[in-house]
This record gives sequence, C-alpha cells and structure tokens, in this order.
Amino acid sequence: MLYAMHELNYAALSPWNMMAQANLAALQSPWGAFAFNPLRPHLTAGNELFSRITRRYEKPEFGITEAKCGGQKVAITQKTVVDRPFCQLLHFEHGPMRSGAEPLPKVLIVAPLSGHHATLLRDTVRTFVQDHDVWITDWKDARDVPLFVGSFHFDDFVDYVRDFIHFVGPDTNVVAVCQPAVPVMAAVSLMAAADDPLAPPTMTLMGGPIDTRTGPTSVNRFAEQRSSEWFERNLIQTVPLPHRGFMRQVYPGFLQHAAFIAMNADKHIKAYRDYFNHLVEGDDDSAAAHRAFYDEYNAVLDLPGEFYLDTVRRVFQNHDLPKGTLVVHGEKVVPSLITKTALFTIEGERDDITGQGQTVAAHDLCTGLDPSQHKHFLALGVGHYGIFNGRKFREMIYPRIREFIREHGEQVEEAA
Repeated sequence: MLYAMHELNYAALSPWNMMAQANLAALQSPWGAFAFNPLRPHLTAGNELFSRITRRYEKPEFGITEAKCGGQKVAITQKTVVDRPFCQLLHFEHGPMRSGAEPLPKVLIVAPLSGHHATLLRDTVRTFVQDHDVWITDWKDARDVPLFVGSFHFDDFVDYVRDFIHFVGPDTNVVAVCQPAVPVMAAVSLMAAADDPLAPPTMTLMGGPIDTRTGPTSVNRFAEQRSSEWFERNLIQTVPLPHRGFMRQVYPGFLQHAAFIAMNADKHIKAYRDYFNHLVEGDDDSAAAHRAFYDEYNAVLDLPGEFYLDTVRRVFQNHDLPKGTLVVHGEKVVPSLITKTALFTIEGERDDITGQGQTVAAHDLCTGLDPSQHKHFLALGVGHYGIFNGRKFREMIYPRIREFIREHGEQVEEAA
C-alpha cells in the first residue's frame, strides 16, 4: 500500500512539476515578459527548486571515458561483461595507448546493495582506474526484475561475489565498500576452505559492518531495537504496476532515501536553502555542484525484500559472522581458514553509519593470516562517504590501498 501511495503522490505532483519546468523556460528566456522583472531571479530559483524536489531521479551514468595512467591520458571503455538477473559486472577497459605496457593489478570493487546505485562510487572507480584494471558490481533495481526470475537472498550475494572473482580470474584483488564487507568476507572464507586457486591475494574492507556490536551507531541501534517481523511488516512493500517487477517484495529505495535524509535533516535543508540562494545570486558553480551531488544522492533503487531481511537478521541483529554462526548454503563460514588473502581494513573517524571498531573487527576473525598480512587505517576527520569519495579519499586513503595491493600482489607472484 505504501509503495502505491508513493507512486500516486508522484503522479499527482507530475503536472505541477511540468508547470514548474514550463515556468522556468519562460523565466529564463531573454525575450520573455519577465526579462526585466526584478523578481525574476527569485521566481526562477523557486521554480527550479520545486522541479528538482518533485522529480524522479533516474540512474546516473559513470561517464568515465579517460584516465591519466603513467603520465599519459588513456581512453577508458565501460563494458558489461556479465549480466545476471540482479546484477551486472562492469569492466573499465584501458585503451590501446597502454599496449605493450606492464599489466595493471586487477581490482574487483564490490559496490553496496543498500539503496544507491553503484555510480555512487564513481569517484572510487575514477581514482582506481588510474593504476588498476577495474571491475565493479552494478546492482539492478529490484522493482525492474520480473517476479518469475526468482528471489535473491544473502547467500545469493555471496555466490555472485565468488562467481565474479572466478570470472575476473587469477590475482583478483577485492575491495568491498560498506555493506558488502560481510558477504565478501564470507565468499573469501569459503574459497579458502575449498583451497580455491583463484582466492584473491588481497581483500580491502572499507567502512563495513563486520561486527556492529562495537561502536554502535543510530543505524545499528535502530535494527537491534526492532524485531525481524517489524521490519517485514513495516518496510517490505509490493512493487505496483507498471514496473516490470510487479508483485515482487522489496525494500523500497524511497524509504532508504528518506532514512538517509532524516539522519542529517538539518544538513540537507541547509543545502537546499543555499542552493536557492546560489540561484538567486547567480553563483552557477555552487549551483552546479549541488545538482551534481543530489542527482546522484537522490537516485535510489529497491532492494530485494528477502535480501534486506536476511541482512538485518544475520548482520545487524544476530551478528552471525563475528559469533562464528554464519552459514551459507549449509556451509559454515570460517574466516580463520583464510591464509593467502592479505586483509586491509579502513574506517572513518566520523563515520555515523559504520562506527569505529566495526570493520577492524575483521582482523580478530582472520587468525590464520601472518601479522604482515594485516593492515588497518583510521582516516581522521572522515565520515562514511569520505571513505570512498572526495579529496581525502584520493589523497589519504587510496594511496594506502594502492601500495597494499602492490606489496601483497608482488608477494603472491614471488611465492608462485
């Protein structure tokens, strides 16, 4: 019912949105009736603000067409190399200018399936692609996945990660951003248990909820204070027509988006107020920066309902991984069996989603690793999104990941 009401609300606002856009076109015309009206800047700003608040934001593009590699610009081509019902694997392929050059280390970036599209990691990919052969999981919007395709559980996420590592091939370094930290560690643990020759040489976990009992945030407390039945009853919705996933049970992206906004409501209200003022003042650069951020931030996707409930129960309520009770397809996950995959964990000092101590807890589980294979970094002054995006990520965090991958990649080659 809630999903249907959301769609009805969007439909009801659509004519007003179109009117605002028409007003905007008239106000921006240099030959229109408002060309010399002193209220024109305020009217223009008001209509643009209204049109953006009431519009639907579609999935953005990565838009990465070139990178600076070794001091020269190299063309980058984005290709879909695997297409699964709930995810596609993208490869950012370097152009011919790198012909004959030494092969770059392979990196599989596992993007979070938590409400935003993988393009939220655009800056992550753009940075990594300078020094690495980059692949990324691009999760699909569950509202567009037909019901006949079947369900998607936590265990299926682990399967996808393992299958993608196999597809990319030997010496694939894995980077998990936030939510995928637990299923990625599960996948690597199962590969280690099977003595899989394609087990990754390195595993980097960035702001991931390995053990949410440590440094709990408001997100963690919210999950623990409610039963699984409460989440299923209040948050899981049925996709309505005309979406292709009609009748599928999902956790709607608009609910996750509302939760994100509520966490920092004052900040977002100020951002939109400043945006209005920038438009009035003619500060085009600041206005463009606002549009770029919120075009991405407001574009959300629905999660498969069964996957969302699995994650709430197993990661945030039962703490299966740190307790040693996590089972995937009947097989127990034992991180202590990992002996060949070096571990690097990264946390942000100001992370209000994944608290300090939650990611570094992975080291206590990976007791089979040599001390030289453990590394942790606490990024001072960095919040959750700053772990994988922005200037501090590029200047303070990424160089450490790059060196970690190069160091342990060389060790693997020497051992071979």
